[in-house]
Amino acid sequence: MGSLGIVAGCSGDLSALDPAGPSAASIATLWWVMLAVAAVLFLLVVGLFLTTVFVPHFGRRVTQGQWIIYGGIALPLPLLALLTFFAFWQGEYLLRGAGPPPDDIYRVEAHGTMWSWQFSYPDAPGKAPTQDVLHVPAARTVEIAVTSGDVIHSFWIPRLGGKIDAVPGHVNYLRLRADHPGRYGGVCSEYCGTGHAGMRFEVEAFEDAASAAVSESEERK
Repeated sequence: MGSLGIVAGCSGDLSALDPAGPSAASIATLWWVMLAVAAVLFLLVVGLFLTTVFVPHFGRRVTQGQWIIYGGIALPLPLLALLTFFAFWQGEYLLRGAGPPPDDIYRVEAHGTMWSWQFSYPDAPGKAPTQDVLHVPAARTVEIAVTSGDVIHSFWIPRLGGKIDAVPGHVNYLRLRADHPGRYGGVCSEYCGTGHAGMRFEVEAFEDAASAAVSESEERK
């Protein structure tokens, strides 16, 4: 029952550990790698501590300075350096400009105000703006231009990608993709006033005809 509870805690509409797109998958991978590295460091430190307690004369010849250098610097530094490199590498999935824009990119605009989101669709001229519901094609890269009309908000769809700030007078860009059609929860993750807790929105990923055609051609290959 306990193990089932732990697994259930990693899923859900707002769980970053239940990814439904490549950007969110990179974040989840980074989280699990960080957990593994932290567990390794913890076991090494606890193992050394228990050895010094229960093994007579263990470490007596090591000076205090050597314990600090070898145990506090040499032991964790390589793991932390590799973890930092991996984090920067994974983070490139989330940034606009990490690579050339895909040919089938779909642009939307997200404008945050106290305490709602308004979405407009420059790549769908006939589509009216929507409030608190974002419509995106599935299996297609979406570039979101995020702005704010008052204070700093933070745009976040945990199952599809990382968060990015909505800053007044500035445009930030975020790329993400929903692997499959469906509904995904989104929130403002930056405290922005008394209505912050209710500043939620929903993402509806629909089956896009162009995306479906591309997927079929890839399967045939």
